[in-house]
Amino acid sequence: MLKNIIFYILSIILLASCSSISNTVVEVGEGWANNSINTVIFRKNAITSNSTHQFLAYYDENGKMIIAKRKLNSSNFDLSHSDFTGNTKDAHNAISIALDGNNKLHASWDHHDNPLNYAIGIAALSTQLGDKQNMTGKDENKLSYPQFYNLKNGNLFFLYRSGQSGKGKLVSKLYNIENQQWEDLHDNLIDGEGERNAYWQACVDREGTIHLSWVWRDSWDVATNHDMAYARSKDGGKTWQRSNGQQYNLPITASSAEYAWEIPQKSELINQTSMTADKNGNPYIVTYWTEDHKTNYQIIYLEEGKWKHENTNFRNSSFQLGGGGTKKIPISRPEILLKETQDKPMFYLLFRDAERGNKISMAYNKIGSKKSWNVIDLTKVSVGEWEPNYDLELWKREKKLHVFAQKVYQIDGEGVATVKPTMIRVLEIKNLPLK
Repeated sequence: MLKNIIFYILSIILLASCSSISNTVVEVGEGWANNSINTVIFRKNAITSNSTHQFLAYYDENGKMIIAKRKLNSSNFDLSHSDFTGNTKDAHNAISIALDGNNKLHASWDHHDNPLNYAIGIAALSTQLGDKQNMTGKDENKLSYPQFYNLKNGNLFFLYRSGQSGKGKLVSKLYNIENQQWEDLHDNLIDGEGERNAYWQACVDREGTIHLSWVWRDSWDVATNHDMAYARSKDGGKTWQRSNGQQYNLPITASSAEYAWEIPQKSELINQTSMTADKNGNPYIVTYWTEDHKTNYQIIYLEEGKWKHENTNFRNSSFQLGGGGTKKIPISRPEILLKETQDKPMFYLLFRDAERGNKISMAYNKIGSKKSWNVIDLTKVSVGEWEPNYDLELWKREKKLHVFAQKVYQIDGEGVATVKPTMIRVLEIKNLPLK
């Protein structure tokens, strides 16, 4: 009976909205679902891979960190129960992982203004982590939002906030695969000056340039988010410049930042979304805010040296965004990815929207097109308050889209639901439209 139920659930998850796109669903294991900690978008990364193996991490129902691994193209994940746990009652305390150029797994977990939790795999491709350790020991006492980014040479770039909401700074470190050591890059890359903090998103393009964008928040209240600023680094995070190549004097502050788009407070502007870059190194930032009385996904991008903006305009409703803690919001924060074509690249947004029954959905279009954005559902069932994460390295290498999926429940303001654990799945999405 149970097998029949599972088969039925899996069968209805498969895509039916678009004949060209197809899904394969791979089950991993059951995870904590009483809030969105396993699916928050600022996990960098929830799922990652090299050319042969794929890894993902999540908390189980007891708050224990699970590391899962499979050979790519296999439908079976091996699960490793680590010795580490997290405070799963706070959805900020997510797990971030990465594989370095030596194929060692790095993990950082359980942070919301508390000391660094970090460990590294005991051997190449091992799911077993060594003891918890420091990176450099500097500025590692009050962390939030740890994020790993893979650099072209195999090194890892690491970002986190030091401080707190409304009063914080952005810190960066670098892991060198040759000496297998961390070094401090900037203990204050973006300075909130005690009056604000930067909520960022970043990406690394095909040439190795790090693109960084952020909104400012002036207090604990999400309603005080405003503006979208930008910086880039062409030397692995050592020096930073504006989009025109002009060098920044560090730290970057509210008065010295380049603003890609000015957005006032109380615009329902969200923080911590995503960005990407095309083959020419032009950045594209996706977020959402309210415009013309509707809250829509908005894309800010650089074209021929000039910042531009496109409202996707496929949503029909608005909502008010305010308060603190993890919010229960009608839409998820979006992920953006692109695929080059013979002319302009095709852009894809991954998201979840209550207007569409909280399914995993995708919108796609070419920026600047006169056509409306196409929107399809990739699942037939709700995923609750899920936010998107996908295997960024697999997409970079092979343009294969593997999405981390789990139905989760989020009660507004850091609330905790009382539900049974739900299945972690990987959605392998094939045949993305190019027209």
